[in-house]
Amino acid sequence: MQNPVIVCLDLEGVLVPEIWVNFAVKTGIDELKITTREMPDYDALMTRRLNILAQHGFTLADIQSVIDAMGPMEGAADFVAWLRERAQVIILSDTFYEFALPLMRQLGYPTIFCNQLEIGTNGRIVNYKLRQPNQKKHAVAALKNLNFHVMAAGDAYNDTAMLGEAHAGFFFRPPDHLPKEFPQFPVTRTYAELQEQFRKAGGLKA
Repeated sequence: MQNPVIVCLDLEGVLVPEIWVNFAVKTGIDELKITTREMPDYDALMTRRLNILAQHGFTLADIQSVIDAMGPMEGAADFVAWLRERAQVIILSDTFYEFALPLMRQLGYPTIFCNQLEIGTNGRIVNYKLRQPNQKKHAVAALKNLNFHVMAAGDAYNDTAMLGEAHAGFFFRPPDHLPKEFPQFPVTRTYAELQEQFRKAGGLKA
């Protein structure tokens, strides 16, 4: 008898557009377009982002106004609904609850594990709190220890530890350089392709 299946998904780049990239387009600050697809050191990346926000005086509300105009990527909500009929689904993301919660409503409120922001009295983001370092890998390891069959999908450097820890891990629309660095993870480009990979690896019904 196979153990129950849990699918762990990254959020940005897999189900919703990149929040920081959209904010960069809105503000015209190209430095904010850099994400974990290009920069593997998340702490250095966030420190850089917070410094830019402070320099320009941006607040949490400024970012949330951009997020409010965003929605899931085309087909993402149907993909999540398909998965949730066949397995349990957890989103493992390095984003923040203050960013993600409006998007969760549009995805049918799946469970999400992510981080938190520290907001000053002036509404500016002054710091961030990680759930724990490398939380995606630790979450998958904990689920495996609970005797779940865990599958995962992501698109960036900060997903590779999660993909490697899962019983089956897949890239979804990664930048071209990542599959060359991590050839062990099959690449999918559409939700239909990812569904088929999950179906085969997890014994899910069609």
